Amino acid sequence: MNAPSSATPRPRTNRCLACWCVAAGALALVGLSFWSLDLQWAQFVSAPALARMGRFLAELLRPETSPQFLHKLLGATLETLAMSALGTLLAVLLGLALALPASKAFDGDPARWRGATRLVLNGLRSIPELVWATLLLIAAGLGPFAGTLALALHTSGVLGRLFAEAIENAPSGPGFALRVRGVAGSRVFLYATLPQMLPQLLSYTLYRWENNIRAAAVLGVVGAGGLGQMLAFHMGLFQMGETSSVLVAMLLLVALVDALSFASRRWLAA
Repeated sequence: MNAPSSATPRPRTNRCLACWCVAAGALALVGLSFWSLDLQWAQFVSAPALARMGRFLAELLRPETSPQFLHKLLGATLETLAMSALGTLLAVLLGLALALPASKAFDGDPARWRGATRLVLNGLRSIPELVWATLLLIAAGLGPFAGTLALALHTSGVLGRLFAEAIENAPSGPGFALRVRGVAGSRVFLYATLPQMLPQLLSYTLYRWENNIRAAAVLGVVGAGGLGQMLAFHMGLFQMGETSSVLVAMLLLVALVDALSFASRRWLAA
């Protein structure tokens, strides 16, 4: 009778040993990273380097506020907001369309296209937005159109994978009750699965919208328009006042999306 109780600690011991091995491997990887990289800490904290960084920050603390520049900044801000919003919207539609065949909605679901669709999602999100924009600029030319499509393609790969996981993790009871009554699969998704995953869908979408605002700044390096193009131009000329104003505009956009995310979560929880 006592044999099972004496054997029960073994799985727990194995799990603890595995955790310690993972932690030791992570620490070893961090140590090897410090050893292999040429990190010149002494030069980084030297007096000349600190003085240069101080001058740089002092220039950034004096943003450009002339009416002519602010008018141009407002146009670029609205363009970036439109790029990120439209790119995210297209990514939601494409990601949700790909998430359905990429997920196994219930036990016994054959999910014949699951592997192939997940491979497509992996390909979309493994290519950075900057590479997508560079490729699309060849076809669409300079401007926000290529940037919007680049954001949509990369984000659809990210959201598609997240949506597929949300579909698979949704409680199966409501869907099962509809399927046993002969309800079609599309109606099961609309009336059982989608309402349960809607809070997650909205949260993921708003989070990626916030990321896309920052990504739009990177796309400006290749001429995709918006605040990013202004940021690349003024930083290239070392115009720190104009650069500071562009950074403040980006910060306000991110804060706006964060406030919308907070308000939407409170509205869904009410």
